[in-house]
Amino acid sequence: MSFYEVFLIAVGLAMDAFAVSVCKGLKMRKVDFKYTLIIAFFFGFFQAAMPTIGWLAGRQFESYINSVDHWIAFILLAFIGGKMVWDALHEDGADDSAIVYDFKEITMLAVATSIDALAVGVSFAFLEVSIIPSASAIGIITFLLSIVGVMIGNRFGMKFKTKAEVAGGIILILIGLKILLEGLNIINF
Repeated sequence: MSFYEVFLIAVGLAMDAFAVSVCKGLKMRKVDFKYTLIIAFFFGFFQAAMPTIGWLAGRQFESYINSVDHWIAFILLAFIGGKMVWDALHEDGADDSAIVYDFKEITMLAVATSIDALAVGVSFAFLEVSIIPSASAIGIITFLLSIVGVMIGNRFGMKFKTKAEVAGGIILILIGLKILLEGLNIINF
């Protein structure tokens, strides 16, 4: 597999993480670079780790992975998206300028957005793709796009805070629904 093909796969896999990063940026009053790097690291790490795990699992677990990955991603993204909508509509007016480093939420988001990379790793094993450079490229591209996503979300979010947070939550739910419908072979984007 050529670098160009791996690059396109990496960008495709990173799009969910990019969209979620935009949503995380919506909630920031101003860009917190430390938190932005943490978000990007988690997304990049899991996007690199999942294809590696999938590659290692290979054929013997393919049917099990493919049968539940879309459900897991849907549940996690729908839950977090629903929580974002709820929080935006039920704000108590408190000052939210302090960033709360919620590693549990970031981990759940990183796992949810990288589950499809697990199946890609399985297919990499079948295609005998060298996993270390491929997974590294996927992780680095996801890391960079996540940083860009947070910054874009922050720019947009400060102008339309509550509406943007509701929209961000709905986007997460829709991403989860898209993953579920693709996994059930109802749609194919």
